[in-house]
Amino acid sequence: MPANLSPEYYRAEEEFKKAQTAHDRLKALKGMLAAIPKHKGTEKMQADLKRRISQTNEEIQKSGRKKGFSITVDREGGGQVCFAGPPNSGKSRLIATLTETELEVADYPFTTRIPHPVMMKYEDIQIQLVDLPPVCSQHMEYWVPNILRTCDLILVVFDLADDDVLEALDDTLRVIEEHKIELVPFKPDDESWASIMKRRAWLVGTKIDLPTARENWQVIKEFYANQFGMSAVSSKTRGEIERLREEIVMALEIVRVYTKKPGQSADKGQPYIVPRGSTLLDFAKTVHKDFAANLKFARVWGQTKYDGMMVNRDYILQDRDVVELHI
Repeated sequence: MPANLSPEYYRAEEEFKKAQTAHDRLKALKGMLAAIPKHKGTEKMQADLKRRISQTNEEIQKSGRKKGFSITVDREGGGQVCFAGPPNSGKSRLIATLTETELEVADYPFTTRIPHPVMMKYEDIQIQLVDLPPVCSQHMEYWVPNILRTCDLILVVFDLADDDVLEALDDTLRVIEEHKIELVPFKPDDESWASIMKRRAWLVGTKIDLPTARENWQVIKEFYANQFGMSAVSSKTRGEIERLREEIVMALEIVRVYTKKPGQSADKGQPYIVPRGSTLLDFAKTVHKDFAANLKFARVWGQTKYDGMMVNRDYILQDRDVVELHI
């Protein structure tokens, strides 16, 4: 069977021949793989391209390690959420919709090459969303696992319009686990959380509005509904995007706390963000170390039996509590 290579393939091949660096060669090879027709006549060419991509990527990774090169993302807002998924899963488009910003979005794989943090507004708080390069067995940047290990929540994103979506999702989850990151549906209470071996995960299927997507969604749910929280969305449907924002905040397991000085109104500006289950003493440490050391009691307006109720250090804070600390 003839290969019938497209003009896009030949342009990428020409870029490969002109490439001066390993990064340029890798970009061109990925372009060739994306453009090559997928049929029996090109199977050997596809396998060869994948092998060359793997070799070039290894060359880049070795070079980066020798130079001590690393990438980190400074945390901002009320939580850090990393988006991981196979190529062309719709991560970047979804983040752009959630944050109402513009990101580089294309129909070819591996568009995202570096972490791209942007802020998502939810009511009166900001949540940091981090767009990462694809996570798959074909290729993953060597620094991605370190970022996944330190975030608060991993959103695993996959394309429901892809006929091979189950295989693609399985591949992404397997690669993450191979890097000693265990994905769990909620924050564990044991010490393994502190050792950054476990991370909360939420599965998100994109393009639910496209043909065959709902059928594929039912298949995914049969395999994973009992293991993780899950959502299916279309970036074109406002209601689904709003619901996903709520689910992200819910999955982060955080509460908002406002402060109040004696005799004054509550400060309802930017709230403090603390993990769900935090005590009054935990919150006092967040405000200032001296507050925790000298805390006598506090009054709370919110979910208590009555407004201004006096509580002790062991009081468990609720979302939107207003706290008046007394030292």
